[in-house]
Amino acid sequence: MPSLPSDSTGSPPPSVTSSADPTDAALRRARSAPLAWRANAGLFVATVGSVFATFFLTSVWNGDASRTAVVGAAQFTSTLLAILLAHEFGHFVAARRHRVDASLPYFIPLPLLSPFGTMGAVIRMRSIIPTRRALLDIGAAGPLAGLALALPLYAWGAAHSRVMPFDGQGAELGDSLLLRLIDGYVAPPVPAGMALFLSPVANAGWAGLFVTMINLLPVGQLDGGHVAYALFGPRQNRLARWMHHSMLVFFFVSVASFAARDVHAGFGLWRLGRHVGNSIFWLVWFEVLAILGSITSREPARRNSDGLTVRVRVLATLGLVLVASVLHDRSSPVLWTSWFAALAVLLVMEARWGALRDGSHLLDHPATGHAPLRFGRIVIAIVTLAFFALLFMPTPFAL
Repeated sequence: MPSLPSDSTGSPPPSVTSSADPTDAALRRARSAPLAWRANAGLFVATVGSVFATFFLTSVWNGDASRTAVVGAAQFTSTLLAILLAHEFGHFVAARRHRVDASLPYFIPLPLLSPFGTMGAVIRMRSIIPTRRALLDIGAAGPLAGLALALPLYAWGAAHSRVMPFDGQGAELGDSLLLRLIDGYVAPPVPAGMALFLSPVANAGWAGLFVTMINLLPVGQLDGGHVAYALFGPRQNRLARWMHHSMLVFFFVSVASFAARDVHAGFGLWRLGRHVGNSIFWLVWFEVLAILGSITSREPARRNSDGLTVRVRVLATLGLVLVASVLHDRSSPVLWTSWFAALAVLLVMEARWGALRDGSHLLDHPATGHAPLRFGRIVIAIVTLAFFALLFMPTPFAL
């Protein structure tokens, strides 16, 4: 994911203004300076170790022999980092092609706390982007380059995965239209009572597709937000607010639909904790995007439209997630009523001062040039956004 310079408006990906001159003296000096790489290389090496250690320890915890865990960790690490490198260098090459000063990718190691051992990577943009064409190319190049590796690697890994008995215990990875299509062609058939246990390569391919889905959300300054803004212009800001609010709606609809099935089957609400845990991803991302919009905004209109601090959002979200994990197997009406009451307080604050307030500009995309895209790039934008629909996973993780 690209990242803006500290003196630019906006957030992780590039912002632009129609009056910018990409050939000014400051840009020429920045482009002629040596490309910094030591910090990037150090973070990349740390991320390799983090991803390897996370997969290895998880495999050992699940009962794999040490030798098997080492081989699997090596396969997972090399596959996932190849996909992430392709994604980030897609942004980097496109930025350089459009004469935008961009850094090498900064990888973010996160051992054990992340199921993949990393939070991905960002590229810092040190100059502005003046046209919607450049915004589209830089925004779309990353996801498309990552998909060019993730799709065939997942297909190969799925074809070499094992079908084994499944007792309903453990985590299940989410499904999407595109994953179902690939599995239907290349994966071995799965009889009743069995499940497809993905190989390390397929696991990494799934992780790459999951990361791509998140990046393609047409919200704010995620890759999908850039592509959508290049396609729709300022109208994208309304779409971003609608998409952001829909994550919250999806959380409640998901919990309610799971609970309704249990009630209809005679189970009551004793598995409510499990359903909240399986749906909470969308609640977390609702707040994560609000946090990103808040900490990266330097436009007064956007900054002043948000009255909630980053600390409040972080503490509230972490508190809700931690308590929900503790209550995962608890069905106490008092405890869950208290949990939803705490959630209601957070949402009331969002409605009064934050992202749910009428007129909030928290996720508005910085303005860019007014020249519309030509037909070829319109097709690229539509195809890129269509991948979000094909990759969309209603329940990315289920326990």
